[in-house]
Amino acid sequence: MLHSLVLAVATRASDWSPSVAVVMVVCNIIAIAISKFSIQRPHVGPEVPGLGLSVPALIAATCFGHILGAGAILGLTNTGAL
Repeated sequence: MLHSLVLAVATRASDWSPSVAVVMVVCNIIAIAISKFSIQRPHVGPEVPGLGLSVPALIAATCFGHILGAGAILGLTNTGAL
């Protein structure tokens, strides 16, 4: 019984392809843009040249971008668009 329930809620994972990479890159760019306006102290720590964020702020933004990207990739895969 438990195995059939687990199989019923299991999602199909997408194989890696360039379109999956593009979705992840776009989600990370969106997350960096959001973080530039929402992080309270973006300049604490060493700066990343040309980006206007510190290294800890960039790491936090890309972590958020990967969360967004994973959700977008799973959602697009389940709808059949990816």
